[in-house]
Amino acid sequence: MWGQQPVQDTEIIGTDAAPLSLKTLDELSQEASTCRLCSLANTRKTVVFGVGNPDADLVFIGEAPGRDEDIKGEPFVGRAGQLLDRMLRAIELDREEIYIMNTIKCRPPNNRDPKPDEVQSCNLWFEQQLNILQPKMICLLGRVAAQTVLETDATLGSLRGRWHDYHGIPVRVTYHPAYLLRSPQQKQKSWQDLMVLSHRLRSG
Repeated sequence: MWGQQPVQDTEIIGTDAAPLSLKTLDELSQEASTCRLCSLANTRKTVVFGVGNPDADLVFIGEAPGRDEDIKGEPFVGRAGQLLDRMLRAIELDREEIYIMNTIKCRPPNNRDPKPDEVQSCNLWFEQQLNILQPKMICLLGRVAAQTVLETDATLGSLRGRWHDYHGIPVRVTYHPAYLLRSPQQKQKSWQDLMVLSHRLRSG
């Protein structure tokens, strides 16, 4: 499954419903590139903002940049990113049709889980980014992304297989591609998750 070869301006609404500013993704990315709101600014190489179609109906959200992403400045460019590309092709999508981002924009040292204060600091960029994108659906990749965005401590297994809500946007949870590289026996479950996403995306 999925092969084996590596391979506009909009008003931004804050959590208090007060208009923050008028920005494009490019403008927000430029602002985020110099962020020093948490200690990750001292160890990162690059702020990894996001990549893809700014008008995408579907947004994939991972946990945090890894080593390859920190170097290149784009999310999901390592082995996990290559698997994600194959997963997308399996449901007849590619990166040009979707948008990919992470819950936080800087790599935690040694790829550890983000700390609560780091997530809280980066939420400034995360919420504005999604407010600009206004996707029709979100797919959360992995336990940390799911628990962070859905504000829960539930297991990934219990979050899979049903729809959730993020400020009115339907959300689906599936395994992170990095986990699937370590546990390929779970690919069938992830395939099922993607098929549900694909069906809802195409049925409007």
